[in-house]
Amino acid sequence: MPLALSTSWNALRYAKARDMLFEISKLGFTDLELSFNLTPLMVSEIAALKEKLKLKVRSVHNFCPIPDEFQRKDALPDCYSISSFDKEERAQALKYTKRTIDTASLLGAQVVILHCGRVEMEDQTRKLIDLYDRGLKDTESYRLVKQEFLRDRASIATPFLDYTLSSLEELNKYAAEKSVYLGVENRFYYREIPNLEELGVILGEFKSSRIFYWHDTGHARVMENLGFYAQQDYLELYGKAMIGAHIHNVIGCRDHQAPASGDLDFSMLKPYLKKETLKVIEAHQPATAKDIKNSKELLERIFDGLI
Repeated sequence: MPLALSTSWNALRYAKARDMLFEISKLGFTDLELSFNLTPLMVSEIAALKEKLKLKVRSVHNFCPIPDEFQRKDALPDCYSISSFDKEERAQALKYTKRTIDTASLLGAQVVILHCGRVEMEDQTRKLIDLYDRGLKDTESYRLVKQEFLRDRASIATPFLDYTLSSLEELNKYAAEKSVYLGVENRFYYREIPNLEELGVILGEFKSSRIFYWHDTGHARVMENLGFYAQQDYLELYGKAMIGAHIHNVIGCRDHQAPASGDLDFSMLKPYLKKETLKVIEAHQPATAKDIKNSKELLERIFDGLI
């Protein structure tokens, strides 16, 4: 499967899908992932243009197109949560996720990538990152913040996970009707669902279904840097269930760097990549076109066994 590029790299720089797609095509990509900041009009334009530009949409990131109530810059994948205690919020999350599944079906994409909600609590991930950035990871103050965070999350997480499982049951059935797969993504913030153990619960609950694992290299590295889990933990436990991967690098705890920027060794993915596994570069600005091109060439050499 060729490397794809997520439109998260350049979508917000363009009002028209044609210009966004043309820039991606010029970099030599034939495959792409649609990000979560595209309007309904842009999605319609992509449907009309993709064959002319010889582009294939391989995956779609929830929510796509953006929910009606949001502007592009505010339309994050977490604007509605499938784990929420609020029935109306969950209903909105399900409504717009189904619309994303419809988008994938319309465009011939195989997978919709999901964020699976969060445990509603004060998140301490950024506080830990701040301590990490100040060189204080090995201090007692860091240990205490992390220990309290772990304890507080564990004490209230179960009902949120239950709502996630209930929501996924409905989405799994809908995805089956549309012949689309769902990729549950490992997360950046530790309060989000799933953590490493919850990922196993989800995959066990939906074994032999439309639900698979979507590995994010940058998120996993941040969890490793902060001392929660190692990147290899995700791959060893759930690599056989991996349907795709977001590939980006990390500098400190700043993720979504171009793959060629940073010290992640992407050869670690090779044992877990099947012929049909989707591989998506998910770099954000300020990565340049040159950064993206260099990253594409680097990854192709790695995955083709040339380095």
